[in-house]
Amino acid sequence: MLHLRVIAPADRSAAVVDLLTTEPGVAHLAVLSGAARRPEGDLILCDVVRESADRVLHALRGLGVEAHGGISADEVELSISASAERAARKAPGSGADAVVWDEIAAKTGEQTELSATYLVLIVVATMIAGIGVLLDQPILVVGAMVVGPEFGPLAALCVALLRRNLAVIGRSVQALVVGFLAAMLITVLSTWALTAADLVSRDMLLAERPLTDFIWRPDALSWVVGLLAGVAGMLSLTSKKSGSLVGVLISVTTVPAAANVAVAAAYGVWHEAAGSALQLVINLSAIVLAGLLTLVVQQSWWWYVDRRNPRRSGGSTRARR
Repeated sequence: MLHLRVIAPADRSAAVVDLLTTEPGVAHLAVLSGAARRPEGDLILCDVVRESADRVLHALRGLGVEAHGGISADEVELSISASAERAARKAPGSGADAVVWDEIAAKTGEQTELSATYLVLIVVATMIAGIGVLLDQPILVVGAMVVGPEFGPLAALCVALLRRNLAVIGRSVQALVVGFLAAMLITVLSTWALTAADLVSRDMLLAERPLTDFIWRPDALSWVVGLLAGVAGMLSLTSKKSGSLVGVLISVTTVPAAANVAVAAAYGVWHEAAGSALQLVINLSAIVLAGLLTLVVQQSWWWYVDRRNPRRSGGSTRARR
């Protein structure tokens, strides 16, 4: 359930209240006339079940509330109310499966910023993975997967492709390209520094590494794993299953592949660098494709749910914006 705070101008307040009153998925509606000061208007509070939230937000935008007032939403962690239970029963579908597109767009849009924190995280993750592949230590490789922040821009890219948002597509691609290039370049330099300090050597890369050699030897299963990870990752974002997202981060070898490219390039082992680069491209492509297809299926499903409900004669609101 989401808690909505709406500031509605006086000339739109009645329409907003009427909309929320007739929506079966809304509970705990309260109107504070003239309470808002910046911008001026009425403050309208309500709770809405997740399976109705996307349609309600779209309808509020259709009334011009975001242009002349404001809409904000918070997740309700606990609600003890018979009214809320009735709202959940009346709204078709499952709240755990519901997609609130404005929420997903806002959440993933934040991940496209090419910030210092993002760059530090992807560089550190790649350096850790670089050491892990030289030592043939899966623990370090798994740790690097968890530290890596690259799934944020990948998820944002999927959402932006569905919504045809060229600006977010550009920022997502920029974050991925600049992030990985910077991480690989610094990992090359760190590998040279560690070699000069006699902590690692080229022989370690050329030695048998049965626990991590899969990173530079992609096969059909690499594509399959990438697809499955893309599905699981997108579902974890849309359904707020953060625990599943950690599993996704551990399941794909994006950061380790980039690290192996850098380490192999540092030592001039170009066939291994090429194999790792192919692994990286396969995983990135598979995640984006699977994530986009997952969003399309979710959009189609909620369109079907909307059409089945006679109260939703206006049609689907999913991902129109």
